Amino acid sequence: MNPLSQETCTPCRRGAVGLTPAEITALLPQLPRWEHIEIEGIPQLQRRFPFKTYLQGLKFVHQVAHLAEENHHHPVLVLEWANVTVRWWTHTLGGLHRNDFILAARCDDLYREFLRPHFI
Repeated sequence: MNPLSQETCTPCRRGAVGLTPAEITALLPQLPRWEHIEIEGIPQLQRRFPFKTYLQGLKFVHQVAHLAEENHHHPVLVLEWANVTVRWWTHTLGGLHRNDFILAARCDDLYREFLRPHFI
């Protein structure tokens, strides 16, 4: 379990600022399978999760959707045959917040749990 996944997400208050490039660089090693990308100038975290079947990917999307609802923070979820791509960023900041790293780490935990034999 990643220590980031044990942290609590904090609501972004008015005037909150996104992480600096140096802060992002410092946090990225804790999420080795995640990419730091930019889309239309907005920094984001992205990871592709492979599955054996479409239905397994769909079940994972459902779990991530519940995680998102619980934390009032919603990623982009792309379900394709045998793959789910997840992108986190904080829309209100137009960039990355520590919450994005926390939820990415929780996605990794969900995926590890999902791959245990009782899920497959």
